[in-house]
This record gives sequence, C-alpha cells and structure tokens, in this order.
Amino acid sequence: MAGLVWSPKAVDELEAICNYIAIDSEYYAHVFAKGVIEVVERLEMFPESGRTVPEYEQEDIREVIFQSYRVVYRVKPDVVEIVAIVHGARLIGSLQ
Repeated sequence: MAGLVWSPKAVDELEAICNYIAIDSEYYAHVFAKGVIEVVERLEMFPESGRTVPEYEQEDIREVIFQSYRVVYRVKPDVVEIVAIVHGARLIGSLQ
C-alpha cells in the first residue's frame, strides 16, 4: 500500500472547484469534494489503476477521471502524489 500526498497546487485546484460549485450549491460542492477524495484514496491500494496521461507519455504520471475532471497523480516508490485536478476541457499544462 502506497502513502498519499497532495501537492499544494492540487489542494488549491480542488478548493477553487468546490468554491465555484458552492456558488450555486454548497451541498453539491461537498458531494464533489467527497467524491474526489474517495477516488484518490483508492489510489493508495491501486496506484497504477489510472491510465497514463497522454500528454506526458510517462508511466509514473497517471490520471483517473471523476465526473468531468482529470485527477492527475504521480506514482513514486512508496507514495502517490496528487499533482493536479483539471477540467477535461482544459489543457493540463505544467505539473510543477
């Protein structure tokens, strides 16, 4: 089982998405955040369950899809690092 860490960028992105959803519904913002967290927590047991990110073509950079969002993560020897949460219609950009 791998450990799990969130990059500051990924935390900021999740918070921004939830704040946007909360403009219309605090309830659905909470449901969205809970869903993302559940998807991410599964990666601890199954770190290679997501597909490799086509834009990067690196085995260690993978993604899982949740609703319309791409949850991008990096698989390291003992840890899964959540690096970005990006709407599927947007470009990923830099993962730094």
